[in-house]
Amino acid sequence: MATVEGAPAIRPIEARDDAAIAAIIRTVMPEFGADGPGFAIHDAEVGAMSGAYARPRRAYFVVELDRVVLGGGGIAPLDAGDEDTCELRKMYFLPALRGRGAGRALIARCLDAARDLGFRRCYLETLTGMDAAQTLYLASGFRRIDHALGATGHHGCNRFYLREL
Repeated sequence: MATVEGAPAIRPIEARDDAAIAAIIRTVMPEFGADGPGFAIHDAEVGAMSGAYARPRRAYFVVELDRVVLGGGGIAPLDAGDEDTCELRKMYFLPALRGRGAGRALIARCLDAARDLGFRRCYLETLTGMDAAQTLYLASGFRRIDHALGATGHHGCNRFYLREL
């Protein structure tokens, strides 16, 4: 997908994006206090996202602005969940990308991919303090639930959302 000057563009992740996405995750998560045990920053896939999301029923997208990767997010089956539920995973943006509508567009792209891959629900986890993200999730049709689903290993998260597809 070609990038229009000043407008974010979304495309599937490629191996050349792995270092940029890892750096984004490792930069943004500490900004919100999410760098200790129980957070996605420690997941083995962070260093090789393109390979991790090349597996069946997974999709990860990067968001570019002026041909520079500034964010990303994806979907994958919910670990220890039912086969109809995916998880919105590792959606993080650098500050230069925030407030440009890229979050809403990326969620829509991920949910379309989830439907195409046969999922019926999408789950996500986040934490107190990520207020703008939670507002975006609600505006995108997610509803807050009071408990975790599956076995993500992210025991540091304390806010949970689910959306029917």
